[in-house]
Amino acid sequence: PIMRRASQILFVLVLGGLIWGFSVRPSDYELGNKIVGFSVLAGAFVFMPLFLVHRWRGKKLSDYTLNQENLDKMKPRKK
Repeated sequence: PIMRRASQILFVLVLGGLIWGFSVRPSDYELGNKIVGFSVLAGAFVFMPLFLVHRWRGKKLSDYTLNQENLDKMKPRKK
């Protein structure tokens, strides 16, 4: 639950930063762009890897990749 709660809080912070940045932009264009930029960077380099680690924990990557074994499972069988 700690990883889930941390990703939820980080998502709210990134989303709040984007909203704040776009609301500041009309009055102070440079500051608004900096806030939006930092929010996007935090979302891409902090939130996204944290989210992916949380969602992929305990799963096998080979179940989700196309290899010969998985392709053979998808082919229709002839009777």
